[in-house]
Amino acid sequence: MRDLQSWLDDYGDSHRNRCNERLHWICVPLIVWCVIGALWCIPRPAALASLPSALNWATLTLCAAVLYYCRLSLRLAAGALAVFALMSWSISDLAAAGTPRLLAACAALFVAAWIGQFIGHAIEGRRPSFLKDLQFLLIGPLWLLAAVYRRAGFRY
Repeated sequence: MRDLQSWLDDYGDSHRNRCNERLHWICVPLIVWCVIGALWCIPRPAALASLPSALNWATLTLCAAVLYYCRLSLRLAAGALAVFALMSWSISDLAAAGTPRLLAACAALFVAAWIGQFIGHAIEGRRPSFLKDLQFLLIGPLWLLAAVYRRAGFRY
């Protein structure tokens, strides 16, 4: 298994252009938020109806992502967990207002954010990393979080 720095360096190789980086700072969190929101909208099996509404496909998927991050870095996994919790909290409030609206908003923002990502890579002149390995879809958010840690002087 590759180590964290290897993943981050490899991801960073196709994100050196300033404009592409800025687009990623906007688009990657939006994409993550949209995926969480879309997963939140998937109905739970009837057998789980008595459990808290926060136990759903989104939170199960996020737990899997955090476990993957734990294999790479416990400190970054803790930060990702905090970010995921904030995103989930905002989504749970919107879901309470109506799933169809949340799903429509997630779909529209998801498409717009991916367009932004591909514009950034067109400017960069390099293909998105996930075309080489799908795991980079999970590394993108971690790459941003690692940058936040570096700027704050935290080790990861």
